[in-house]
Amino acid sequence: MSLKDKLHILVVDDMSTSRGLITQALDELGIVNYRTENNGQSAWRSLAAKPVHLVLSDYNMPEMDGLQLLHAIRSHKPIARTGFILVTGRADPETINAGVKLGMNNFIKKPFQTAQLKACIEKVVGAL
Repeated sequence: MSLKDKLHILVVDDMSTSRGLITQALDELGIVNYRTENNGQSAWRSLAAKPVHLVLSDYNMPEMDGLQLLHAIRSHKPIARTGFILVTGRADPETINAGVKLGMNNFIKKPFQTAQLKACIEKVVGAL
């Protein structure tokens, strides 16, 4: 069984179109074990109930943004080591540096191609 068959991912984005583009890319990569949430708060509750290996989270969301979600994950010992990739249209140095300080594993700028997402994921979890 390959890594992509074992890998469990949570996709978090408040925009259904963006969630759809991310999950479409995961489908193209052959990753089938993923679920989605539409905001940071629901993602946090979902992770607390059922952890994953990797979170792909949008930055700009209502209620709890991607960096707030990352902070919550890193502060909760049972899931603190969960991989985290920030998916953002705002890949400005301030946002990226804040993510790095909080323990972000990688980031990808929107829009992206499937091959770029694959490379981004592989830098965190290894070859798919």
